[in-house]
Amino acid sequence: MSGVELFLGGIAALAVLSVVVKARAGVKKARAAAELARVGTSPVSLVGHVLITAGLIVGAQWLVITYAASNTTLLLVVLAVPALFAAYPVTKALTVMQVGPTRSGGGRR
Repeated sequence: MSGVELFLGGIAALAVLSVVVKARAGVKKARAAAELARVGTSPVSLVGHVLITAGLIVGAQWLVITYAASNTTLLLVVLAVPALFAAYPVTKALTVMQVGPTRSGGGRR
């Protein structure tokens, strides 16, 4: 191999290395942007899911109350099951599960 071929091979290797480094940096930026977008839109997405689910539950309840009001068992199931599903997270959120020890002065931190 001549000196020119070695020089061109080194330049090509540096070019490939720079492309790889830039691609990795681009992937990291893309991941950071995707994470930021996911975190930024999660409350909106959650509200949308809650509204759609609530609409489906209300629609099912409305259909049963309107067209099957004489069936008491079906009426109680349609009204009680969503109430149970809604009561679980509310109760869990309002219940203190464990009280950790408090730190008072003098201890090592």
